[in-house]
Amino acid sequence: MKLNTILDQIDMGGVALPKFQRGYVWNRAQVRKLMRSLYLGYPVGSLLMWETQTEKAEVKGDGSLASGTVRLLLDGQQRVTSLYGIIRGKPPDFFDGNEKAFLNLYFNLDDEEFEFYGPVKMRDDPRWISVTELMQSGAGNFISKIMGIPTISENGHQLEAYINRLNAIGNIREREFHIEEVSGADKEMDDIVDIFNEVNSGGTKLSKGDLALAKICASWPQAREAMQARLRKWGNAGYYFSLDWLLRCITAILTGHADFAALFPKDEHGNDLFSVPAFQDGLRRAEKHIDYLLELIASRLGLDHDRVLGSPFSFPLLARYIDQQGESVKYQDVQDKLLYWYAHTILWGHYSASMETTLRRDLVAIDGSEDTLEALIHQLYQSRGDLMLYPRDFEGATRRSRFYPMLYMMTRVCHSRDFGSGIELKHNLLGGMSQLELHHIFPKARLREYGYPWNEVNALANFTFLTKATNLKISAKLAEEYFAVYEDKHPGVLASHWIPMDRELWKIENYRDFLAERRKLLAQAANDFLSHLWAGTMPETAAVESVLKREAVSIPGQIASEAEEALLLEAMSWMKQKELPTGEIGFELVEDESGDVLAVLDLAWPDGIQVGRTDPAALLIDEGEETLSIASGKGYRCFTSLEQLQRYVEKEILA
Repeated sequence: MKLNTILDQIDMGGVALPKFQRGYVWNRAQVRKLMRSLYLGYPVGSLLMWETQTEKAEVKGDGSLASGTVRLLLDGQQRVTSLYGIIRGKPPDFFDGNEKAFLNLYFNLDDEEFEFYGPVKMRDDPRWISVTELMQSGAGNFISKIMGIPTISENGHQLEAYINRLNAIGNIREREFHIEEVSGADKEMDDIVDIFNEVNSGGTKLSKGDLALAKICASWPQAREAMQARLRKWGNAGYYFSLDWLLRCITAILTGHADFAALFPKDEHGNDLFSVPAFQDGLRRAEKHIDYLLELIASRLGLDHDRVLGSPFSFPLLARYIDQQGESVKYQDVQDKLLYWYAHTILWGHYSASMETTLRRDLVAIDGSEDTLEALIHQLYQSRGDLMLYPRDFEGATRRSRFYPMLYMMTRVCHSRDFGSGIELKHNLLGGMSQLELHHIFPKARLREYGYPWNEVNALANFTFLTKATNLKISAKLAEEYFAVYEDKHPGVLASHWIPMDRELWKIENYRDFLAERRKLLAQAANDFLSHLWAGTMPETAAVESVLKREAVSIPGQIASEAEEALLLEAMSWMKQKELPTGEIGFELVEDESGDVLAVLDLAWPDGIQVGRTDPAALLIDEGEETLSIASGKGYRCFTSLEQLQRYVEKEILA
């Protein structure tokens, strides 16, 4: 079947997406790869569809279906959705995902590369062609644009090459796709889900959660939407979780197991015992317990957004424990012991490797044990041997250090005070100018001028947190210039941030000694805090506004998935192999005058890949035009794929 025909069938309701299908998950790199393969005539695989009666079809979206029969797309959703979006210029009715992954795709007539629109790079350059515009209007409408390219009128061969390239893209609409079909009146939804799971179980196409959710949706078609509604609620408050994560919490609550397969027990005759009412009750309980945990962690530990939450994979265990306790933990000392365990899972990356195995072991420890929390702590001791913190633990650089949430936590609950106002930096401070902001004690620019390397400039021991107003006022002042002023104004304010009081250490030439001394103070304070938490001697916290009732501040950018993070780490590893700076992951680009965060750049080199010799650079994966425009406007050279970055480095730096 020709691609144009498939897209027409989608518009007419003849091809649709079954309810149990996951949402759209492709990124821009995958979309570019698909288009390049089609452009070059490479094979891109067949499609699998189920032909069934319209009245039996549970489909995504609100569009009307064709009468009689409809084809449900079982394998090929990502490819078909991408091509529909590129050719039609909008997502299909059944779309559920990030449309920025396929909209605004452009083609370069010279190097024959597909890239997403970047205004600085593409504006006023007729060699960059909108693929959607070309698909909709045809190659003929671009001839006049091509003729406007300097020297083209004098080069007939080049003009012919350009026209051939435009036609090659337009001809993608006529590409034939082989359709494998599943049909037969005997096929029920359970049969189709089994086929779907079998087809998609190979490689890395679907997660175990995707496959489990497909089976759940066969019995309860609204399951995905019901779960996503909860995720949106938490996302609106600044906590961004995945469907897999929520399903893991439900599984732990209902079964006491880590594996999704536990949701589908069978009787002695092999009959499936999955119960929709039981799963719906598990979702209700999971929502209630997660709400409770987010409020508890925010109020007792001060961790009030997901960038400092640290250990979301602890939540299935925590939710199971809360469920066993009767939907809440009544005594504060028990709450604090539970939070003590949670804090240590953050510090030691308890679930960072072999998550399912570790969670399985932890769930066994809390079932049938009278000393549940002691059992969990004992397992941490067994894996660590020692739960004490040492100065070396605070040697990490950047906010990706596991000890970054620890520093934030201590600031929130250990009576740290704002340098400028002297008020305690407790959680849920109100007012636009009193939000907690990351502050470099020794300013980055001054440290770089002095010759300190990037990893020392962004050392964890150079971080603290202040209100926005104070952060702006300090700006790029050296520590020795502003420390004494604020200490005189509010005696003890520096010590509340574990700042060494030896004034010789406040000088920029003694910066390394300052870091070493502050790491000692941080380790001592952290051990004191955690011991009070375990002993149940932390003072009660005053009632505050619910963190779930606030509205999170939206900042362009952010690392959106584990796959994206893995790609960024691959980029850093590649740069390290080339003996070049690895860049700063999750770099906050700020307005010079106000200090406002403009965007979060996935991976950035603010001083250039060749420090001081090349422009600032950023690798931006699956980011929208807004992020690209902000970064470009600040002078950054932006790359939207690892391949682009590598070509630039190989050709313009290493060469």
